[in-house]
Amino acid sequence: MSEAVAGTHAAPTASGLSAFEADLLEFEAVSYKAPEGKDAAILQRFGLSVTRYHQELNALIDRPEALAHHPLLVKRLRRQRSTRQQKRSARHLPFASTV
Repeated sequence: MSEAVAGTHAAPTASGLSAFEADLLEFEAVSYKAPEGKDAAILQRFGLSVTRYHQELNALIDRPEALAHHPLLVKRLRRQRSTRQQKRSARHLPFASTV
């Protein structure tokens, strides 16, 4: 992680999240429709690879402070992650019950 990004993890805001973490949630909340795409915007805004961005975001949405800060977004992201995990598991278990 770059020093610029690492430095933004310090000073928590009133919600208990760092400015960087709050910015991650706000960025994810916006429906991104720029011509260069979301991947380029992630690199430009945060200085992170797309993979690292998603690692940070996934860790963040597990925190109660994130849920308190932006409940609808965090619940939606958790639901989407759970759905993706279930689909991946189903691919590896061809005879899994759909009960």
